[in-house]
Amino acid sequence: MLNYDCIIVEDEPFAIEVLKDYIDLVPSLRLQHICTDAIRAIEILQQFKIDLIFLDMHLPELKGIDFMKSVMQCPPVIITTAYHQYALPSYEHNVVDYLLKPFDFIRVVKAVNKFFLQKNHAEMVTQRITEKPFLLVSVNKKKMKIFIGDIIYLESMRQYVKIFTASGSITTKLKISQVDGWLGNIGFIRIHRSFIVSRVNITSFTVSYVEIGGRQIPIGRYYKESTLTALKAGQVHNNPGIEALIFV
Repeated sequence: MLNYDCIIVEDEPFAIEVLKDYIDLVPSLRLQHICTDAIRAIEILQQFKIDLIFLDMHLPELKGIDFMKSVMQCPPVIITTAYHQYALPSYEHNVVDYLLKPFDFIRVVKAVNKFFLQKNHAEMVTQRITEKPFLLVSVNKKKMKIFIGDIIYLESMRQYVKIFTASGSITTKLKISQVDGWLGNIGFIRIHRSFIVSRVNITSFTVSYVEIGGRQIPIGRYYKESTLTALKAGQVHNNPGIEALIFV
């Protein structure tokens, strides 16, 4: 099996952690360095043979586009950014794929597979995808797996999120807006600035609250129209086509 050395060039700690977790799960990829600025990345490229770069666009001192311009024979790059406006200019360089944050594991898989195909690497990463999607969250400095199908609802607690399942609850340091970005398309709905609920676990609802897991959860004024539209349309179901691993 061929192995490819990669680096992460990213200055956001949460984004670094997510990418590191994803790369650890990909066969044939070895994470060699994490660079929080492009200047350090240039130094790494001068010292080591790097096969692939995961590159953010908004970096201190030297932006991602300028970094690619400045590197002679830049290795293949997978862009990881929250900004879409760099998409066209970036493809003038050795860019494999362009990932918009927040992205999940399946999106990274697709990008890495493009890189492998370019390298004539026959083994596809998709064989590592499980049939049961899950969250991987940090709890007391450990990673804990929570299957998506076991989640009843989530509650925001400022910088933390409390995840309720049939067997109990788990609290992890995370913003609910980040979770909403991943769960919104796979059977969950945000009904309040502090609550995301599993559609299949809603037992009843009114114009002001939903009943789920033996609890009445209020529907926020800002979320009322979208929540009631979804529930009245009978959209209380999980998306059967989702097979990707989802990590937090």
